[in-house]
Amino acid sequence: MAKKDYYDTLGVPRNASEEDIKKSYRKLAMKYHPDRNQGDSGKGAEEKFKEVKEAYEMLSDASKRAAYDQYGHAGVDPNMRGPGGAGGEGFGGFAEAFGDIFGDVFGGANGGGGRQRGAGGGRQVFRGNDISYAMEITLEEAATGKDAQIRIPSWDDCRTCSGTGAKPGTKVVSCTTCHGHGVVQMRQGFFSVQQTCPQCRGTGKLIPEPCVACHGVGKTKTNKTLEVKIPAGIDDGMRIRSTGNGEPGTNGGPPGDLYIEIRIKKHEIFEREGDDLHCVVPISFPRAALGGEIEVPTLGGKAAIDIPEGTQAGKQFRLRGKGIKGLRSSYPGDLYCHVSIETPVKLTEHQRKLLKDFEDSVKKGGAKHTPTEEGWTDKLKNFFSA
Repeated sequence: MAKKDYYDTLGVPRNASEEDIKKSYRKLAMKYHPDRNQGDSGKGAEEKFKEVKEAYEMLSDASKRAAYDQYGHAGVDPNMRGPGGAGGEGFGGFAEAFGDIFGDVFGGANGGGGRQRGAGGGRQVFRGNDISYAMEITLEEAATGKDAQIRIPSWDDCRTCSGTGAKPGTKVVSCTTCHGHGVVQMRQGFFSVQQTCPQCRGTGKLIPEPCVACHGVGKTKTNKTLEVKIPAGIDDGMRIRSTGNGEPGTNGGPPGDLYIEIRIKKHEIFEREGDDLHCVVPISFPRAALGGEIEVPTLGGKAAIDIPEGTQAGKQFRLRGKGIKGLRSSYPGDLYCHVSIETPVKLTEHQRKLLKDFEDSVKKGGAKHTPTEEGWTDKLKNFFSA
């Protein structure tokens, strides 16, 4: 089921101020809080409370809100973890809106409160999201391989802010809540639970004035040309991985990978089945009856096959080694030629007479000329006389 628009969930317009978003969230959170909704209505209220909380956590963060405005839910999907992705988890938005309740747990702006993680812990880093690219190639290119150039998305440091995410003339500052570590510890009696810092979302830094060009992300989306080598024998649906050419990581995390998905165009002659190829070869009725040599196509050129006298429709001829050598195969597959006997059309009167005379002469010969037809006739007689 598609997620509801975050602005609709909070009941605010898309140009709402941060204060309006916070006010609406407080009102709805109090309304749908599970402690205030017991009984049959409790389950529905709990779901609404979760939706409202998620919407506030996204729209209360400047970088996430900018990513959501530009890319929708995909821009803040925590599984993507690319630029604008929801890199942090936990009680961020809830703690901000109800700071008077949770301030003593997470610590205030002056750094007091919960105990911070040691300097050896470092900030939380996330691997970048993988991206995919569909490439369409011909059957011939799949058989022999090819070198190709593709245009893929790329993320470069924002030229306006030089990759800092801060508005020119301003600076990125260390988070005052976690002191740059990205995590805080929450104490509950004898227990200590480590959480992503609700103030900086695990980055360890704060951007008081985000760059208007990249909305505080520090990177802008562009395109780049990439050289790709398609190996010989690749098949439809296979993927080629290009390491490190996906979306960039967060907080210095490694980039994701690029997956090139191969799609092979429909061929006008051949159909591929694994390493084997199949094609239909139409021949005339006289050639099927008299036999003879015919030429058939292969991916490497032409080949000849001998048509035996009296060849029937659907007869299959196998040409060894004329298929495709797959990626994991030691030898190439085979080519299977399926005979299709073509019935002549638009006959002249002279041709009709010749065929009629031929039919009469065949009938006089009986079953030795048309054994299949005679056998079929006998089966029909037995069937209707039963």
